[in-house]
Amino acid sequence: MKKLLVILAIGAFAACNNASDSAEATVDSVKTAAEATIESTQNAAEATIDSTKSAVDAVVDSVKEATKQ
Repeated sequence: MKKLLVILAIGAFAACNNASDSAEATVDSVKTAAEATIESTQNAAEATIDSTKSAVDAVVDSVKEATKQ
């Protein structure tokens, strides 16, 4: 009976260690997905800023040309 309890205790310990590894993997995958979302949002914001800046620069250049004449 003692051998059975020792075997069950070892099995339970091993199961707990595997659960911990699984939880870490889940946290890592969620973290990776969140980082990808943040990076994508930053890239989209930068693209919007760049296109807005280009449009404003074009308008400023147009006004400068119009006032020269």
